[in-house]
Amino acid sequence: MVNISKKIKNLLDFLPEETRCLQLCGIDEAGRGPLAGPLVVAGVILQRQVKGLADSKKLSPERREILSERILERSRYHFVVIGPDRIDGDGLSVCMKNALEEIISRLAGPEVIFLFDGNTRFGVSGLRTLIGADGKVPQVSAASILAKVHRDRIMEEAGKRYPGYGFERHKGYGTSEHREAIRRLGLCPIHRRSFCKGILMTEEIPTLF
Repeated sequence: MVNISKKIKNLLDFLPEETRCLQLCGIDEAGRGPLAGPLVVAGVILQRQVKGLADSKKLSPERREILSERILERSRYHFVVIGPDRIDGDGLSVCMKNALEEIISRLAGPEVIFLFDGNTRFGVSGLRTLIGADGKVPQVSAASILAKVHRDRIMEEAGKRYPGYGFERHKGYGTSEHREAIRRLGLCPIHRRSFCKGILMTEEIPTLF
């Protein structure tokens, strides 16, 4: 069996740059693992070159903001935002599957290739995967940046709406600051209850709201 990741890399190597930008849809997510806030999945088809693209985690917040604006101006894109209630109710894998299928549906075209960062397709047909694609493939880097910037903005607003948790700093991830805030304040409406049970070690998870 031919390794699918190797096939994709070879395809990207041999396609002309302009054709690559028009035919490849990169997909990436932000917020799969946090204790609070949404999962954001983005799909991007670059229509013009954007210089300086890289894995969003390796860029400063300021650089991500600048690149995000350029990507929005020079691409077709689609966001899927899935809130904590759906993550708790349906489970993360189902939410990922639904998000990926929505992006494919919205950005489908006669010769569009869909490439997702990672090694799991979540049962979605017509999707290819590549580990580390967010740092190797411009379209996936662009999706990584859009998803990260969009989610960070949501969490910064959450920090204003629910003071005391530090969402504007840790963006909902399980830092020591965030865990201590949960123990002190209980849960707020944007917490993923199924992700927080181990922190409070109680069957009934308290809530401040």
